[in-house]
Order: sequence, then C-alpha cells, then structure tokens
Amino acid sequence: MHCPAQLRSKLPDVGTTIFTVIGDLASQYQALNLSQGAPNFDCDPRLVDRTVDAMRAGKNQYAGMTGLPALRSAIAAKCLARTGVAYDPDDEVTVVASASQGLYAAIAGLVHPGDEVIYFDPAFDSYAPVVRLQGATPIPIKLTPNGFRIPWAEVASEISPRTRMIIVNTPHNPTATVFSADDLEQLAALTAGTNIIVLSDEVYEHVVFDGAEHYGVARHPALADRSVIVASFGKSYHVTGWRVGYCLASAALMVEIRKIHQFMMFAADTPMQYGFADLMQDPSTYEGLSAFYQRKRDLLVGALAGSRFELLPSAGSFFLLARFNGFSSERDNDFVLRLIREHRVATIPLSAFYSDGTDLGIIRLSFSKDEATLLEGARRLSAV
Repeated sequence: MHCPAQLRSKLPDVGTTIFTVIGDLASQYQALNLSQGAPNFDCDPRLVDRTVDAMRAGKNQYAGMTGLPALRSAIAAKCLARTGVAYDPDDEVTVVASASQGLYAAIAGLVHPGDEVIYFDPAFDSYAPVVRLQGATPIPIKLTPNGFRIPWAEVASEISPRTRMIIVNTPHNPTATVFSADDLEQLAALTAGTNIIVLSDEVYEHVVFDGAEHYGVARHPALADRSVIVASFGKSYHVTGWRVGYCLASAALMVEIRKIHQFMMFAADTPMQYGFADLMQDPSTYEGLSAFYQRKRDLLVGALAGSRFELLPSAGSFFLLARFNGFSSERDNDFVLRLIREHRVATIPLSAFYSDGTDLGIIRLSFSKDEATLLEGARRLSAV
C-alpha cells in the first residue's frame, strides 16, 4: 500500500524490541528460550477455573474504569498486611491492563514537556521512550557491574529544578538486584522538600531471595506519599499473557493517572479480574513465590557450575546475569546470535538494556521455566 503523506516518527531511533527479535530467532532456530521473563509452565488451575466461571456467568462486559471493587479491596488489603500502609481502594488503587500500561499512564499523566526524568541504566526498555513521548528528557544514570548499586551521590548531582520524576525498579530487571532499607532512606532524603514524584516498578515484588525482604517504596512513609507503585498480576500468577496489573498512589496523583488510563484502555479485562480477586483471598498463592523461584535460580546456577560462564548474584526477579568475556571477545549481540544458531539456546544481551548500548560481555538468562528446560538450557550453555 502507498502512504499518502510523509511520516515524521516520534521515535525515529526506536525499532522492534529485543524481546521480539530474540523471540523470532528462537522460533526460527527452534531454540530453548531462556530470554524472556515468561513462565513456560501452567498457572494455578483454580485461577483458570474461577476466570472461566466468571465468563460463563456472563461477566464479559466492561468492568468499572478503576477495576472491580472486590479486586481493588483485595489489593489494598494485601498492601496493608505487607507494608502497614492503607491505600483507599476507591481513590488510591487502579487496576490497569498490564504493568506496562500502568507505567505509561503514570508517566503520561504526571510528566510534562520540558521535564526531566531520572532512571537507571540498564533498564526495562520502555521507560525512556515513554518519557520522550511526553516531550520530556530521560536522564539515565549508569549502574556499574560491581554490584549494580544505585550511586546516590550521582543521583543528587543530576537532580535539577526540571527533575519531575525518578523511576526505580526493585527487584531490578535485568540486574536482579533489590533495594535495601538504606536505598529507601537515600531516595527519601534526596526527594524531601521537592516536587519530585517516584515511579516504582515493582512487578517482581514477590520474588526476593535468600530471606531478604522486599523494600518497596510503600514501606517508607515519606516515599509512599509521593510515589506511584506499579505491579503485575501476570508476573505473580504465572500468566503474563493475561494483561492485568495495578497502580497504587495517593488520591492526588491517581486522579491524573486515571485520566490517561480511561482513554488508553478504560478497563482491564473483566473475567481475569474476577479470577484474581477470588484467588487473592488465599495469600499462599503469592507468599510462596520467593521460595518457588529461588529453587529455580539455584537449579540453574548449579547446572551451570561447570560451565565457562561467570554467574553474577541474583537477589530477586526471574533473572540471572552471566559474564562470558572471560572466554570470548565477541560483542554481546554477536555472542547471543551465535548461541541461538549454534547451540539453540536464546538469551538476551545486557547491552540491550543500556541507552548507549554499553557492552560488558554479559548476557541475561531467565529461570522462569520448568526444570527440564532449565537443565537442558544449562547443558547447551555448558557446551559453549
């Protein structure tokens, strides 16, 4: 077809995401997919049953714009039990059509042209493009591989009168680091007395390892008031194809987020909301996730023990970083392509998460897979 007008791209330097590219190549070469944070095992059958029950009961039309009252109440109750913070389910909880949509609605609703938004490289790939679409400037602060900890002194030096938002992510994708209580204190101190909003991506909130706690921003009173939390049902219930998540924020912030949400999606999928609301009545459905995924992490780490890769610590999330530059001088993109073509195992190059393409000779592996996939993936990687 012929395009009748000359197009001006709003994101001229943005192409197809690395996840799609690697996914397509994995399919082409029939490779084991250790690249994407999407489980290849079934969810709790009760969730399917209760969602199907809702469909059969005719719960197939629009839910309310803010989400089913029962689900919003369950979210608020969970947050109160975990953090001691009481979010009003009517004014401070919104069910959204995926965490990605929640991130977009929060940035679009609260960031204006000319603003600056600080975030941390390497980062989930949607942050900077969404900021740019608002006419604002993303300010990346690079995390270095000696622990990938946030350099708070550098953050302080980057804050300016134009700083509108700081985006944080814990547990962190892709580095698998987690916030500490001190990180919350540092963030609270830097934002005190300012109009800076904190956007906290906490989609892996229930996946923290080795007895550590999840230090989300709701656990700090000064941060809770100025923060938007975005979380994911898809990650917590092994159903990433069910695009349902939620936002938590003070009523003043939520008003602006809902203005965007109502024109993007209006409402998340209704039957799934009934299923989640029902299953959330049983806290064990998410309380056991840390132990569940820690076993998978440990299985993959153990299976790779004899390989040539240097494995970096994984404190949370679905991911494990593996350094290969001790035995190969290839760029990480080329190395990942060779793994797919020659060894039929798909991973993600860490450079894809850096705004400037920083190449540290590291790849990201996902252990959100069944045991057979992890063991076979490790066998293939060990043959490199």
